[in-house]
Amino acid sequence: MSTVNPQPLWQPTAERIAEARITRFQAWAAEHHGAPADGGYAALHRWSVEELETFWKAVTEWFDVRFTTPYERVLGDRSMPGAQWFPGATLNYAEHALRAADSRADEPALLHVDETHDPRPVTWADLRRQVGSLAAELRALGVRPGDRVSGYLPNIPEAVVALLATAAVGGVWTSCAPDFGARSVLDRFQQVEPVVLFTVDGYRYGGKEHDRRGIVAELRREMPTLRAVVHIPLLGTDAPDGALEWSALTAADTAPVFEQVPFDHPLWVLYSSGTTGLPKAIVQSQGGILVEHLKQLGLHCDLGPEDRFFWYTSTGWMMWNFLVSGLLTGTTVVLYDGSPGHPDTGAQWRIAERTGATLYGTSAAYVMACRKAGVHPSRDHDLSAVKCVATTGSPLPPDGFRWLHDEVRHDLWIASVSGGTDVCSCFAGAVPTLPVHVGELQAPCLGTDLQSWDPSGNPLTDEVGELVVTNPMPSMPIHFWNDPDGSRYHDSYFDTYPGVWRHGDWITLTSRGSVVIHGRSDSTLNRQGVRMGSADIYEAVERLPEIKESLVVGIEQPDGGYWMPLFVHLAPGATLDDDLTDRIRKTIRTQLSPRHVPDEIIEVPGIPHTLTGKRIEVPVKRLLQGTPLEKAVNPGSIDNLDLLAHYQELARTRP
Repeated sequence: MSTVNPQPLWQPTAERIAEARITRFQAWAAEHHGAPADGGYAALHRWSVEELETFWKAVTEWFDVRFTTPYERVLGDRSMPGAQWFPGATLNYAEHALRAADSRADEPALLHVDETHDPRPVTWADLRRQVGSLAAELRALGVRPGDRVSGYLPNIPEAVVALLATAAVGGVWTSCAPDFGARSVLDRFQQVEPVVLFTVDGYRYGGKEHDRRGIVAELRREMPTLRAVVHIPLLGTDAPDGALEWSALTAADTAPVFEQVPFDHPLWVLYSSGTTGLPKAIVQSQGGILVEHLKQLGLHCDLGPEDRFFWYTSTGWMMWNFLVSGLLTGTTVVLYDGSPGHPDTGAQWRIAERTGATLYGTSAAYVMACRKAGVHPSRDHDLSAVKCVATTGSPLPPDGFRWLHDEVRHDLWIASVSGGTDVCSCFAGAVPTLPVHVGELQAPCLGTDLQSWDPSGNPLTDEVGELVVTNPMPSMPIHFWNDPDGSRYHDSYFDTYPGVWRHGDWITLTSRGSVVIHGRSDSTLNRQGVRMGSADIYEAVERLPEIKESLVVGIEQPDGGYWMPLFVHLAPGATLDDDLTDRIRKTIRTQLSPRHVPDEIIEVPGIPHTLTGKRIEVPVKRLLQGTPLEKAVNPGSIDNLDLLAHYQELARTRP
């Protein structure tokens, strides 16, 4: 790719750079820990990966991490997998998340918003009180450190209280959103055998009520390890037989007691999408998440007590856990429970306005949907409080950057970020002191030795390669659940390059220090030896107003050939005629590569996604190669299983 230094879309002012927390951190770390005082972010990042232990020691001091037992050293073992962080130390994540209650008791810790878009505050004092009451009740129910506690909950304050109370007692939290069906939830929760289940009777989405009592009953039947079920009457129904009432468990005026646990004590279990089998049950630690999220939110996202942090997410996506960690920085966290597009496509902008969000996070897909729908955020809403719009879930196309710049504000900090459930954090993304270039993530994150490697393990600059991380991060999984010898964990990340984390994304590290994400490397399009990420195809094709969404796969044929179909879901009223087909082909040929013009363009009724909204390329590829549906995909991981029948039928009838 071209490395000519283009004009930045956005450049922080000298005043903004001086005020950024990362600037103050660098000056302090230079004085106390030998960090470079000059050279800006590039010098700080280089120091953070070359002096890894000193950097993380500095992070814990800067954010005043409270170790009740001191650590023996920062890194007891730095080998991957198996890095040992802060051995000997004890602490508690929930204690740090509630610290602001001491000084800002009556200010809002949470702002809860539903589809009425009226924010309702939960103060720091009340959040702390509810956590204290619920933690005491969990202990009374026999929940002990290491026990799993599960939530079948939407993005509501009760979910945050349940997570923090679980962490306070040393339990291990795990959650699914209530739009997950019973099989999807059981595929996840049955692996970890929870002893308590928090659940709602239903939820509201798109202006409708969705009753989940039948699913809850099935979950109770299928999880014999449950000792207690806690009923949250979101739709106003009575608790089912044998269930406990949320209100009774959170009514006491009880100060929370925080179990002091080892740094690597499990905090929560997150799950991979599980498109081709049982989801991986990814376990991350109290200490690892605490220090990683303090760094990410407090330095990279520049969050502090005066901020309001809104990210559109559900409890089934790692971004919800990341959002809750905003509390660690004393930030007011905005919880939105509802459809991202109700009553209209511009709904999320209205919520940002109504809550005074200073950092608003969403998906790249939502930004592009707003662009296609002709939404005008700054014309229709007062977004003067918004300092940063961040996107994730998939790469933000260049047109998305330009649209945010033009339609929100010219001096808007746009942070496209990329990481993963696997680390519950970002490898690259937001840096408040660096310029923003169209289509690029600003830089690798501090403490993350992010590189692009060729198949032989040679680092690349300005060329597409595998995303690798060559040193450990504190939030890397401590293990997978039910993986006693660590083989599944090893095979997921360390099989290609021994001792080095391979994430499964194609990236380019530019000579300017920025990062471009090209999509998943396991669904790479390899035509005549030229590799291209699917994200590049989507970005070009979906600029066409007739294309609502697309999916491309490359399929190796038994005769040595290569079939590359492009599936298109058309906008209402559009027709896949010869003219549109020709324009699609011309767009790819001229903007990307003649070699990656699809062999066929096929109209489909919809594009299937995982439950967290990612297009499922590999299972579709397997279906088209003749793999039976039940072996190609885990049905419980897909948002609309009926759509896959179309691809299965195509595989059956294609000559």
